[in-house]
Amino acid sequence: MLQGILPVLPTPFTAEGAIDPGGMARIVDFALACGADGVVFPGFASEVDELTAEERETLLRLVVERVGGRVPVVAGASAPTVEEAVAHSRAAMALGIDTVMIQAPKSVGVGAEAVAAFYRAIAEQVPGLRIVLQNAPAPRGSDLSPQTILEIVRGNPAIIYVKEETLPSGGPISAILAGRPPHLEGVIGGGGARYLIEEYQRGACGAMPAVELTDLHVAMDRHFRAGEIDAARDLYMRSLPLLVIQANFRMRFTKHVLTQRGVLNNDVVRARTPQLDSHDKAEIEAWLNRVAALFTTSQVPAA
Repeated sequence: MLQGILPVLPTPFTAEGAIDPGGMARIVDFALACGADGVVFPGFASEVDELTAEERETLLRLVVERVGGRVPVVAGASAPTVEEAVAHSRAAMALGIDTVMIQAPKSVGVGAEAVAAFYRAIAEQVPGLRIVLQNAPAPRGSDLSPQTILEIVRGNPAIIYVKEETLPSGGPISAILAGRPPHLEGVIGGGGARYLIEEYQRGACGAMPAVELTDLHVAMDRHFRAGEIDAARDLYMRSLPLLVIQANFRMRFTKHVLTQRGVLNNDVVRARTPQLDSHDKAEIEAWLNRVAALFTTSQVPAA
């Protein structure tokens, strides 16, 4: 079962802009050292739209090899067409990954019948596939209603999880869990862990944030599962200022923090994101200093 903290891994690049396999290995090592319950690659936070098919396959293979079966690997297989999603899913299966996350594509609209047909075609063409249906908010995603999601899931036993990240996510999580069919194993939270406590209170089985605060998120998860809600809330409050900044800078924030934590040696991104200036970096570092004592992993040796 997928549960707990399953960070979406970023794609590291060299100073020249090429993919950086050594950096990818260090990111995986960092996530595992922080106690991640699984990893996800590639996803939106991985700058997946900026990767070639060869690059994503190279890095996904490296992730699988580096994880070495210690935790589940969820492969991103989102695409605007059935054919592309099937190709991504088959590539994942060839690497031994049977669970893929596929966002409901805007290309097929928001009607239950059309979206259900999309997922059904994928499941039929890739036997044995386990699907995480990602429901992303507009404008990036289709923003499907809980009723639509339940209609889709009930007709497709290959869909075993929903990643719900529409805003606000709490009500939809409750509605999906209240009406879920037996084969749906759980609902996973999104939104970069900015709403983690509420999502867990609603019954989410896990979360898929970015990777740079994984040890802090793992501690939050463990406190919550132990019934230590006040301790979990305290960690949540201490992490939130950083997550608010992360919401604006996305991958660039993630990579900057990873450089500060000794995992990466640059914060190069391909995606179009706002630049961090000296004031932004000083503010990030001030908040990092306030939570530094909570980090369990400060640096990862070079791969």
